Amino acid sequence: MSVMLSTLFQDIPARLIAGDMNERVDCVVYDSRKAGENSLFVAIKGFNSDGHSYIPDVLSKGASCIVAETGNETFSEDELRKIASEHNASVLMLDDTKKGIALISAAYYGHPEDRLDLVGVTGTKGKTTTTFMMHEILRRDDHKTGLIGTVKNIIGDEEMHSVHTTPQAHELYELFDKLARKGFDSCVMEVSSLGLKFDRVYGLRFDVACFTNLYEDHISEEEHPDMEDYLVSKLRIFDSCKTAVINRDCEAAGRAIAYASERCPVYTYGLTDEADCYAYDIKKVRKGHVTGSSFKVRSPWYNTEFFVALPGIFNIYNALCAICTAGILKADEKNVRDGLEKVFVPGRVQPVENDLGISILVDYAHNAASLKSVLETLREYTEGRIITVFGCGGNRSRTRRFEMGEVSGGLSDLTIITSDNPRNEEPAAIINDIVTGISKTDGKFETIEDRYEAIEHAVFIASPGDTVLIAGKGHEDYQIFADRTIRFVDHEAALKAVHARESGR
Repeated sequence: MSVMLSTLFQDIPARLIAGDMNERVDCVVYDSRKAGENSLFVAIKGFNSDGHSYIPDVLSKGASCIVAETGNETFSEDELRKIASEHNASVLMLDDTKKGIALISAAYYGHPEDRLDLVGVTGTKGKTTTTFMMHEILRRDDHKTGLIGTVKNIIGDEEMHSVHTTPQAHELYELFDKLARKGFDSCVMEVSSLGLKFDRVYGLRFDVACFTNLYEDHISEEEHPDMEDYLVSKLRIFDSCKTAVINRDCEAAGRAIAYASERCPVYTYGLTDEADCYAYDIKKVRKGHVTGSSFKVRSPWYNTEFFVALPGIFNIYNALCAICTAGILKADEKNVRDGLEKVFVPGRVQPVENDLGISILVDYAHNAASLKSVLETLREYTEGRIITVFGCGGNRSRTRRFEMGEVSGGLSDLTIITSDNPRNEEPAAIINDIVTGISKTDGKFETIEDRYEAIEHAVFIASPGDTVLIAGKGHEDYQIFADRTIRFVDHEAALKAVHARESGR
């Protein structure tokens, strides 16, 4: 798609310092490796590298326009003019190229976001599950709805690998453009704190912006220096939205409600009648191989009983967030009920269908805190034993191995320790570290290095009423060894083991 610079920058405050605004560009890139003939390259300074240093390289590849940041430390404006003249290219200056790439991408694709109802979900926990719930509800409500998030991006029957929870601005608008051109009317997306902080969603207007919770996470030099920066970054989701949905029971609720209320109408959800939408009469329910909860709801839109096919109070909170959003978007009550009852999230307490009377679940829990949370939740739903299968990744903290071993030993009836992604380490060495941790407890354990064999063993020894938790890899579809990477999906492996046992093999 060819666009003239004068058209592209019609509403963007850029200064031309070299070249001609009648120049045409065929694509917009910020990754120098993707630059080519007639491309427009936006130079962005990141933590590990500065895009300005790649300007000579992209010009040598045929880029026809450079967008640089005013006051960058790599090239002065005189130097940029000189380099541009050598390649017959144009140079535009912007005060902030992080925001600029979002504005330029929106203009290049003709503002496809304006043709979509956008729902954004931010929070430390629950983003992935909540967006899958919303996507399932809206899909059943005759919306053509896309999904953008951690596990994958979904456009109808097309599923794409996801690199970032919230894609870089250019990839984001490319997805919006694809949705709009295919006639989609809405999109549900996870919005990470880094996506907000680094302006990947700058300029977007969310029809509904949701805030699930805030816990300590992502605190580092390259992410957020402290919890205040983390919270402030997340609150930016409300800077341009029509309606806010906020978890009234989370510790940051006061700040979030106050901030959002100055900008748009606010609806809250929770487990008390102080919330606009609240759940009560909560019951733990196990339907065959599906473990979940039933609960009644009072809200401005629906006053009925729901069942969510995922266990735990945290998933009731996720469901309430989805219910609020569905109400705001006027979804039919039956479609909300059916969506919550049928939803599954790849690798997030994902059930494995079976006729054995066993609850087999695949979950992404890959640290001690998340493993503890899911095991404590499953204990409430399990009549028999909890059998946990997990390993730990290589080239990662050894402390995590000791901690996860200790947690599983304390909360599981049997732990089967296996391999995860050993990477450049010996699988047996990682397993030995986990054994060191579990040995601090009285928990029973076995070690089976081959991951499929470990999963199969757990499925074969489980009795009706038992829960088998396969933890650590979740939705991942690979296993990384020192000399190879193979396809491996925990859910597929568990299903294969189920079929083997059911067929008597």
